[in-house]
Amino acid sequence: MKKISSLFAVLAVATGMTAQTHTFDVNTSKVGGAIPSTMYGIFFEDINYAADGGLYGELVINRSFEFPNHFAGWDISGKVTLKDDGPFNKNPHYVRLAPSGHTDKYTMIENRGFFGMGVKGGAEYRFSVWARVPDGGTSKIWIDLVDNATMEDDQKLGNVGVEVSGKEWKKYTAIIKPTKTFDKAHLRVWGDSKVTTDVEHVSLFPVDTYKGHENGMRKDLAESLEQLKPGIFRFPGGCIVEGTDLATRYQWKNSVGPVENRPLNENRWHYTFTHRYFPDYYQSYGLGFFEFFQLSEEIGAEPLPVLSVGLSCQFQNDITRGKKEDEVHVPIDQLQPYIDDVIDLIEFANGDPAKNQWAKLRADMGHPEPFNLKYVGIGNEQWDYKDNPVFTKRLKIFLDAVRKAHPEIKYIGTTGPDSEGEKFDMLQPKMEELKVDLYDEHFYRNEEWFLKSGNRYDNYKRGKSAPKVFAGEYACHGRGKKWNHFNAALMEAAFMTDLERNADVVEMATYAPLFAHVEGWQWRPDAIWYDNLNKFNSCSYYVQQLYSYNKGTNMLTLTMNGKPVAGNADQDGLFASAVFDKNTNEVIVKVVNTGDKAQPVTLNLKGMKGDHAAQLITFHSDDLNAENTIENPTKIVPKTTSISVTAPSQSITVPARTFYIYKIKK
Repeated sequence: MKKISSLFAVLAVATGMTAQTHTFDVNTSKVGGAIPSTMYGIFFEDINYAADGGLYGELVINRSFEFPNHFAGWDISGKVTLKDDGPFNKNPHYVRLAPSGHTDKYTMIENRGFFGMGVKGGAEYRFSVWARVPDGGTSKIWIDLVDNATMEDDQKLGNVGVEVSGKEWKKYTAIIKPTKTFDKAHLRVWGDSKVTTDVEHVSLFPVDTYKGHENGMRKDLAESLEQLKPGIFRFPGGCIVEGTDLATRYQWKNSVGPVENRPLNENRWHYTFTHRYFPDYYQSYGLGFFEFFQLSEEIGAEPLPVLSVGLSCQFQNDITRGKKEDEVHVPIDQLQPYIDDVIDLIEFANGDPAKNQWAKLRADMGHPEPFNLKYVGIGNEQWDYKDNPVFTKRLKIFLDAVRKAHPEIKYIGTTGPDSEGEKFDMLQPKMEELKVDLYDEHFYRNEEWFLKSGNRYDNYKRGKSAPKVFAGEYACHGRGKKWNHFNAALMEAAFMTDLERNADVVEMATYAPLFAHVEGWQWRPDAIWYDNLNKFNSCSYYVQQLYSYNKGTNMLTLTMNGKPVAGNADQDGLFASAVFDKNTNEVIVKVVNTGDKAQPVTLNLKGMKGDHAAQLITFHSDDLNAENTIENPTKIVPKTTSISVTAPSQSITVPARTFYIYKIKK
């Protein structure tokens, strides 16, 4: 174990450091208020192919032939016809594979997946299909996983046959085990050469999903969520809650029940960015609200569903530019079905299956016990106009009704899309007037904003009448560098000392967005990136993880000259916070040096004496523009060393552009 003072004395000489020492007074003898278990969490929105093609394990795109172009994602050959009288009323389409009429012509459909299908050699994949023989009898269909571009004699990576019998629709399954790993596989379904076969809901999942669920999550991506130890899990958005229009809003009731009968929904991000455009971006609802609640439970996070307040996306339906309110939004006197959606979702999550149809559906889906839902968000990034409170007049109607039905739930409003300015200033006091339990703040801002916002929550209103804060979407978007480089993550680490210092005001915070496919992204930076086989966690991911793992149980006061250490003018780019962990009996001090010079710091640990075993966690990169990548996923990761700290006064040196965490045994 190294003495921390001697460890950094050498560094001080090497850097030629002459700066004045900064004394951080940490009162370890007076434990402050509790830090909420929900403090650091995750926010999921289906952007960047986060659901289908990402976290959701399905490998087949347009598996039920319900895209507007019914053969989108499919190549067909031979005698293939589309039919619309299938067994599932919400997904009526299927295909008929008939004999071609010639011995050397074959009937076949081939699916390309989401940017191809990633399969691993030796692993098992579960093929499933609903099928029938419309004329009776039996047929044999063959399933191939293929590499279309191979130079080998046979394109097949794996193959299995499925025997279909009878005129009634039935589900058939088979296991395919590819012979090699390939990230761009396709799936072929060959029709019987002599007998007509109807097929619907063609699906392929890895058998090894997260927790082994048949309709499950991609294991490595779900494990990245679990490894964040999130306290809260917000779902399903984001802007897709609203929809480009009301018809395309996310409707939770369409996302539950048998997966074969969940209708397709157009993704809100389908039409949005012409510079990165993906015309086949839809939502299968395979990752629906049951899967969300189940995943929240399995990763140990409180679920936070967000539902429509009856407003479509206000950015895309601006009533100040000629759109009429009741044409693009739900009229005030027609809100009841939307209110019912909130009440019914609470029953789906928490209700008694013997007393409520939605609770019974939850039980029928395999979870008779309640999910213990505690939070519900109503609306996303909505706002009022000076002469028309389009949002808050609707929100009040919702709150009056849902509180009467379920007063035990905490309800979350919003202060709109901005971190300050006209909309924010108008909405913040209205959230208190409406007595929401929390309100949701969003800020995607540049480095300067994060450096100047270290005191953001120090002067927020406290007390029983003041709602708590949910920092629901935030990220540093580097000026001219809108990607996951180290410096952006460092800015986020600095800002988060303010969240931690004000845990009596901020009840939860979630970085955004969460996921991005390297071939299918439209928005960046993002926490977790992946292709069809691999993933990497960004620098921002590791900052979130470091805070989550080291959030402690209670706040401690940390000041410099009686003021918070928040990057103020006399603090040389330093940010800091401190907590105590009753479970491990540790004082945890976080220090972020955002400047380009090493800074000397004295930790004045009031209430402690003598030498103490400690750990020092370092997150640093010499290259501020560096980032982790698929090719080098661990280029920048935190490093931990064992040290000894002398109390009450310990001199340290914090290198330039570095995030330090000291975990000191008390």
